[in-house]
Amino acid sequence: MKRTDYISWDEYFMGIAKLAAMRSKDPGTQVGACIVGEDNKILSIGYNGFPRGLSDDEFPWEREAERDLDTKYMYVTHAELNAILNFRGGTLAGAKIYVTLFPCNECAKAIVQSGIRTMIYESDKYADQSKFIASRMILKAAGVELVPYENGGREITFTV
Repeated sequence: MKRTDYISWDEYFMGIAKLAAMRSKDPGTQVGACIVGEDNKILSIGYNGFPRGLSDDEFPWEREAERDLDTKYMYVTHAELNAILNFRGGTLAGAKIYVTLFPCNECAKAIVQSGIRTMIYESDKYADQSKFIASRMILKAAGVELVPYENGGREITFTV
């Protein structure tokens, strides 16, 4: 008889997004994204970090500073955008994106423009901030299906 305790597709892909988030060097917020095609094949993965070629030892990781130029926000590429930019070949039209944190308005625009049709998100902890309210408006207006991730109640652990 086959196993019945295997993980669901949603658990699998959100698990990949969570694993990707662990690559982030951001001391405050680690975010991961996993883009999946209609056939449940992984198309791309991303996490929040500096663009290629920027030293994460020379650019700031601070959340607040006297000058915007001294904060991470001026330099970090978000997980969703990284996943979209990391995609090689074909189209993302009709794809799903799994994200560990609801995206900002800029990433929402990239999601819409890329043709992604469904977004499964785990956390929406910044829901009351303007850029996340705008993000929800953009995604809904463009017809992107927004699905809160429902953890099956099981804890999945592994050692690397």
